[in-house]
Amino acid sequence: MVTLDVRPQLLDALSALRDRVAAARFPLPLPGAPRARANRDELLAQLDDYVVPRLRDPEAPLLAVVGGSTGSGKSTLVNSLVGRRVSEAGVLRPTTRTPVLVCHPGDHHWFSRMRVLPGLSRVWVPQQDSGDEPRTAVGRDERVLHIESADTLPRGLALLDAPDIDSLVAGNRILAAELICAADIWVLVTTAARYADAVPWHLLRTAKEYRATLVTVLDRVPHQVVSEVSGQYGALLAKAGLGDVPRFTVPELPESAWGGGLLPATAVEPLREWLAHLVQDPAAREAAMTRTAQGVLDSLRARLPELAGAAAAQYAAALRLTAAVDTAYDSEYARVRERLESGAVLSGDALKRWRGHPVDCTAGELLDALVDSLGALLLCAVSAADERVEEAWRSEPAAMAPELTKRDPTLESAEHRIGMTVRRWRRVLEEYSEETVRDLDKSPAPEAEEVAALVATALLGGRRARAAGEGLAERIGAHRALRLRDRAALLLWEYLDRALRTERERRLAPLDALGVHAEPQAELIAALSVLEKER
Repeated sequence: MVTLDVRPQLLDALSALRDRVAAARFPLPLPGAPRARANRDELLAQLDDYVVPRLRDPEAPLLAVVGGSTGSGKSTLVNSLVGRRVSEAGVLRPTTRTPVLVCHPGDHHWFSRMRVLPGLSRVWVPQQDSGDEPRTAVGRDERVLHIESADTLPRGLALLDAPDIDSLVAGNRILAAELICAADIWVLVTTAARYADAVPWHLLRTAKEYRATLVTVLDRVPHQVVSEVSGQYGALLAKAGLGDVPRFTVPELPESAWGGGLLPATAVEPLREWLAHLVQDPAAREAAMTRTAQGVLDSLRARLPELAGAAAAQYAAALRLTAAVDTAYDSEYARVRERLESGAVLSGDALKRWRGHPVDCTAGELLDALVDSLGALLLCAVSAADERVEEAWRSEPAAMAPELTKRDPTLESAEHRIGMTVRRWRRVLEEYSEETVRDLDKSPAPEAEEVAALVATALLGGRRARAAGEGLAERIGAHRALRLRDRAALLLWEYLDRALRTERERRLAPLDALGVHAEPQAELIAALSVLEKER
């Protein structure tokens, strides 16, 4: 008989794989992203709530999770197996909001701590008399696990009554799926009226895929059609490759009509005996436990590459979005350089000031006009780059992520940031000019602001500013003029790079914040490889 492998090395490899799965993110709205997120969450639930706890504590009781559709009779079945009411039942539902776990008093310690279902806080319900009502005083939004004990259950078995898998309340459906992922044994309950519904069959197919230890209960079957309905259900199971799944039939009885009572012991005795045999026979217990655990581990061979592929698709989309931003800003950067070299900044008010200098315009006013014109050129480039990005992103589904579509509150401040950058360039340019003037052994020395205005005009004015270069050489000498102009040009390109790089980073910041990286794909595959070697 195959036994469960619980070596520390396997646990370490599994824990490392679990961390890689938890780190995987699929924030971009690609076609496969919702499935990838659901698969990741389901896999994490199975690893956290079942596989890792089971490997660490193979001697812990078997957990049988009773799941099914709304009104299928799950709670009545659990109550009847226990022999008293431990879970609120009713056919007009959803009734089961808070999951109820029932175990033998000697097994209580296994479930009172966070060994399984660590995301649910525990509420311990003392053992009640058979006539007491079940305790359900828990808020709807609380994620709580009610724990009861009953000496009518065999030692080594716990029953968990899960919320409806098709509940109208989304939180109930999610919780039901989490609880099923924690099960050693899946007990799927359906009814004579709904055994062909899609929801329970989805669970059955999932159980088959993971090779989980599964048992089905066909509940509320009218006496007149027991053979016919049971045969039809069995045929459906066989067609789905589930013909060997243990199947129990519970007839429609007055006690189950309104979900308010307990079924006769004879109605649930076959299922009770099957569960008791499973936990009391060492070979049967080991086989059930090993089958479910290995089924999940074997499923990783297909599920991890699928997650890795989805992670790769996320990264590829992020690269495309980033490339669109880079292309737009690189293009605008080249256009800005071209316009600067052609003297485009010396136009409009700046050109008017230059023509009036020095008679009708001071050096300070000329510098103000040049700085404003340079800032306008850069702001126009940023706006054009953003428009090109928006156009390129329209064809990318990934760009529809809410984080990327919401209005950028920093966009309006681009004018302020660019203005600050060009004003800093001006201040440093003036400092360069002051240094040059101080080194002159000439009297009277020219005004530093005048020198700065001529340098800026010569740099930004192109051919129309040839006179500025000549005037600068007359004031400080040809050699100093050339050196000062070269320093000012390097400074200009440095601040130009800084301004456009800042706006590019601002445009990419929401995408960067999503944390889409290349590593998850390789890390998932590597973690699976290590686990497979350990197995």
